[in-house]
Amino acid sequence: MRLLCLLQLVILAACSGSRSRDWAHHGAPMFADLTVRELKAVRAYMHGIPELELTNARSKTLKKNSILMIELHLPRKHEALRALDRGQAKPLRQARVIVQFGKHTKPNITEYIVSPLPSPHSHEVKSFKENKSISFESRPITESEYYHIERLLDKIATTAHKLLFETTGGFSFSNCSDRCLTFSDIAPRGLGPGERRSWIMLQKFVEGFFIHPVGFEVLINHKDVDPKNWTVEKVWYNSIYFDSIDELVEKYESGDVEKINLPEHDDSDLYSTYIPRGKSNTPSDIHGPKLVEPQGPRYYVDRNFVEYAGWSFAYRVRSSAGLQVFDLRFNGERIAYEISLQEAIAFYSGDTPAGMQTKYIDAGWAMGASSYELAPGIDCPEIAHFVDLYHFFDTDKPRRHRNALCVFEMNTAMPLRRHFDSNYKGGYNFYGGLENNVLVLRTTSTVYNYDYIWDFLFYQNGVVEVKVSATGYIHATFFTLNGLHYGTKVYNYVLGNLHTHLIHYKVDLDIAGRENSFESIDLKLVNFTNPWSPKHFIVQSKIHKTEHQTERSAAFRFGKKFPRYVHFHNPNEKNKWGHKRGYRIQFNSHAHSVLPRGWREENGISWSRYPLAVTRHKDSEATSSSIYTQNNPWDPVVSFEDYIKNNEDIINQDLVAWVTVGFLHVPHSEDIPNTATPGNAVGFFLRPFNFFDEDPSLASKSTIIVRQGPDGNPKVQRWTPEVIGHCVTDEPFFYNGAYV
Repeated sequence: MRLLCLLQLVILAACSGSRSRDWAHHGAPMFADLTVRELKAVRAYMHGIPELELTNARSKTLKKNSILMIELHLPRKHEALRALDRGQAKPLRQARVIVQFGKHTKPNITEYIVSPLPSPHSHEVKSFKENKSISFESRPITESEYYHIERLLDKIATTAHKLLFETTGGFSFSNCSDRCLTFSDIAPRGLGPGERRSWIMLQKFVEGFFIHPVGFEVLINHKDVDPKNWTVEKVWYNSIYFDSIDELVEKYESGDVEKINLPEHDDSDLYSTYIPRGKSNTPSDIHGPKLVEPQGPRYYVDRNFVEYAGWSFAYRVRSSAGLQVFDLRFNGERIAYEISLQEAIAFYSGDTPAGMQTKYIDAGWAMGASSYELAPGIDCPEIAHFVDLYHFFDTDKPRRHRNALCVFEMNTAMPLRRHFDSNYKGGYNFYGGLENNVLVLRTTSTVYNYDYIWDFLFYQNGVVEVKVSATGYIHATFFTLNGLHYGTKVYNYVLGNLHTHLIHYKVDLDIAGRENSFESIDLKLVNFTNPWSPKHFIVQSKIHKTEHQTERSAAFRFGKKFPRYVHFHNPNEKNKWGHKRGYRIQFNSHAHSVLPRGWREENGISWSRYPLAVTRHKDSEATSSSIYTQNNPWDPVVSFEDYIKNNEDIINQDLVAWVTVGFLHVPHSEDIPNTATPGNAVGFFLRPFNFFDEDPSLASKSTIIVRQGPDGNPKVQRWTPEVIGHCVTDEPFFYNGAYV
């Protein structure tokens, strides 16, 4: 009878696992980015509403009504869970549409929710907390606005042609063939709400122009929707401020301004290029190691649904902020409903106006839509599964970003676990080891000069690693002696400006269900009489747990002591050993706050006050930032601080962890030509903490056990065949970074 019951339980467990997998697969499309068909249908629907008076986004005028962005609008969590946990019908797909009303007497930005897809026939205005409106000045900059900025810069450069030509050794802004000047614009665009004033610095337009400043910066007021009304408010040249271009030119001609003479430009010795230079001791006719799959991939991808070694998840890359993972499960059991990138900032210091004004908040530059093609063999292994992404940002048709996301399995060349069991007589009892294979989900964001590599890594033992690696060009300004307080001289007339990178993530954990609690674990020294030697004392560490009952209690400030362990658990679910099933977040970060609390721009990044904050889940608190924060951080549409100020109860609730990681970067000469990734990766781990009864990677058949036989010869025990397949692809390397 007992055997029959056991058999029934096994069958039920197998059926339950199968259902779980099918429901996860069934529900994954809810989180998929909008298809080309859906994007086109939404645009056509919106353009078909007469009262909106929409015109093409790429028309040159700013006095127009046009669509800025279209992306997926996520379903409410409880609606999505019906499909994911019960196999019920998926909620209707919806789109988020941002419209710029520049033609109105009082221009504004309005967001709409359009549904149902793929054949929309209704829309509603999307509201923010306290019905906060979106100021027109807070909108991201577009190609149309850049067109007019370039025209104004052309006029400025024409007036200052002689100065620029002599300063740069023959470079000019127009009619310049291979000796052209270009520019970088700085944000935020002003010093307070309602402003749209941008410092712009000129650079030599060569490979890696970001590190070729020429010492000329100009402040343009471009708030008016009519570019004819734009003005130049300040000019900076050779550490001196001027009220106009004419004033600078007049003083330059009269000799009242010391002239800058940059070194003669030589394309054959371009310090910003990737072309190899210097002596290499590596043979150039022999390839390095390659990642191979001797018998093909061991993971499964169906559109945005991925399975690997017990893991399953859905993913998307939203145009505004980037990579997201949903419905993350291990062996059919959900670990997290959502893990998603929210924001990335780089706050700088400097001596020039451009240096001191630079506070980049990258969602405002459509960080997600900045995910471009990945190079096989460099950005991802040749054997990776590559995926095209489609974005609708500042465009009139969906743009295809070829091979902009990849999925691959790799070996870390570090054992997941191993042990050599010596017999201490010159032999051994056994050796046991398990190779560490992980699945990697990767995309990148190139937001002007910087490249961020976004990774999710899924380990066989139930661990998830979330990581960002920074590379690309440093943000550099013109060198001044005072600039050495704010950075490092990295080349003639080039200052690498110090800056802090902070990255913010949303981690919506569902540990053994939605009813979770949160505790921190520290060590406390105790001193007591030694029970087996009463004349002596024992001093040792003791586990000290703190259950956090409210959101304020679980908001840890930078500068304060951070707990050793932060632990999310289900108080009502225990493992075999009686422990509450849980996961902990382990940080790999050197982050610190960038501005004093409440200081101007800091209001827009109030999440940066906390390495970790824990809140109750609310559909209305979907993101911690917005694409409008960059150009209006002083009075943001989305304020993270609002999420915790009501100080709600977080015991036995659906909890969300908001995680901030980052690092300080003081540029150095080795950042020329580029910042390299080693040492510039930060992130966090989700690690099981009594969630399982034992290490789940025991299920892996890649384990190797070696025992010494009676004859002294090794006896190898393995569960996988020794197969040698083809090594690498015989296809030649190909890369095309174009996107349409």
